[in-house]
Amino acid sequence: MSELRIFPIRGLGDIHPGDDLTTLLLAAMAQHDQQFETGDVLVVTQKIVSKAEGRLVDLATITPSPFAEQIAAEGRKSAAYYEVVLRESRRIVRMVRGVLITETHHGFICANAGVDDSNVAGDTIVSLLPIDSDRSAATLRAAIAERCGVQVAVLISDSFGRPWREGQVNFAIGVAGLDPIRNYAGLRDPHGYELQASVLAVADELAAAAELVMNKVDMIPAAVVRGYPFEQVDDPTVGSMRRLLRDPNFDMFR
Repeated sequence: MSELRIFPIRGLGDIHPGDDLTTLLLAAMAQHDQQFETGDVLVVTQKIVSKAEGRLVDLATITPSPFAEQIAAEGRKSAAYYEVVLRESRRIVRMVRGVLITETHHGFICANAGVDDSNVAGDTIVSLLPIDSDRSAATLRAAIAERCGVQVAVLISDSFGRPWREGQVNFAIGVAGLDPIRNYAGLRDPHGYELQASVLAVADELAAAAELVMNKVDMIPAAVVRGYPFEQVDDPTVGSMRRLLRDPNFDMFR
């Protein structure tokens, strides 16, 4: 690899339930004389995938539980919001003054189960994570292959905080077409040392790099990473975000 190129896909506009993301992506790229090439990595934010899939909830329709009311008394969100968070959570990892770190039903550890009220139209509307983000990524990948005749990888990204570090970083929460892990164990460094535990989360690294050209307030929810060498993966058990989830038996902080 000599260099990487990362460019944003501009002009997508707001996304609505039922929208065909492939059609919108191709149209936006055509406006800027862009097109997909085999070997590209398409990174799209969770928010537009969730919108297109109708993963939106009107908090006005939610009846909060007593526990959600209790959390709201200490936090800065409504009881209905916290009720949605609880429904989207498998377990609460930590709760302090209305801030919840939860494990989602997918296995992600993140704030408020990924329930988000930013960049969503309507004062009481929140977005949820896709039900199956790997399937969402695979659907996009297959549609691009069919429409364009090229093989790309697709990552669905979302911003997560990190223990012991300030700031948020884009993580891959959906993967299709590449192995999200690159394992260097058993290889030798330039000094002859055999690497023992060098396993890179390349899908997360690619998602984080793509966010640099998308930004949070510029309405650019997709980007293309070009020049990253990887083998196309069709096996959904290999090209899956589940490979990024740590086995609870080896989780020192559970």
